[in-house]
Amino acid sequence: METETMIEVRDVTMRFHMNADKVLSLKEFVTRALRGKLKFEEFTALENVSFSVQKGETFGLIGHNGAGKSTLLKIISGILKPTKGSAVSRGNVVPMLELGSGFDMDLTGRENIFLNGAILGYSEPFLKDRYEEIVAFSELGAFIETPIRNYSSGMLARLAFSVASVVNPEILIVDEILSVGDASFQEKSRRRMTELMSGGTTVLFVSHNLDQIREMCGRVLWLDGGKVRMIGGAEEVCNAYAGA
Repeated sequence: METETMIEVRDVTMRFHMNADKVLSLKEFVTRALRGKLKFEEFTALENVSFSVQKGETFGLIGHNGAGKSTLLKIISGILKPTKGSAVSRGNVVPMLELGSGFDMDLTGRENIFLNGAILGYSEPFLKDRYEEIVAFSELGAFIETPIRNYSSGMLARLAFSVASVVNPEILIVDEILSVGDASFQEKSRRRMTELMSGGTTVLFVSHNLDQIREMCGRVLWLDGGKVRMIGGAEEVCNAYAGA
């Protein structure tokens, strides 16, 4: 049976220009810019990264902080455009990157379900139909009517995961979200992820927890300093990473 490629990353390089001067004020910045005296340093976050993910696959992404993982996820999600190369996603992508991105801290949990759901492309009738299911999964109870600025990071994570996983997205990008919240919610999230995977959802899964990566993923990409250090079976790559 022929497999369908859902994510295809080809020769992706991402460079950022960073101001090398210690400019203390906006006025000084503008003055130097007008005189052409600003100095910039080029920072390469990713260099010639290539890989593909098949339909229904749970693909792991590991690497130390600063390895380029978040930059790569933002490129795949369409938030950033690479300097060179291409990243193609075939299907609707639900990115769960920074916790609470797409949330308004002044609105209640209930209002944020509709706001975040709309950002993810769900219609209002659909969200109304699934509202009780989302609240039940989040275990927030009466707190759903409280402004989310009063939420703990664990409560935010539960709400974000509940909204994002209420449907069967074609591609789900999960960045460390299963490590937030109490043990019972982490377990429930893992079960929900397993359900999504068995339903054909393609998952790109980032975690520093190698046991989770081994458990959830078939193949893993190890990013090191913005470059592909290794790509292969989860056990093999995790063992190499742990021993490095």
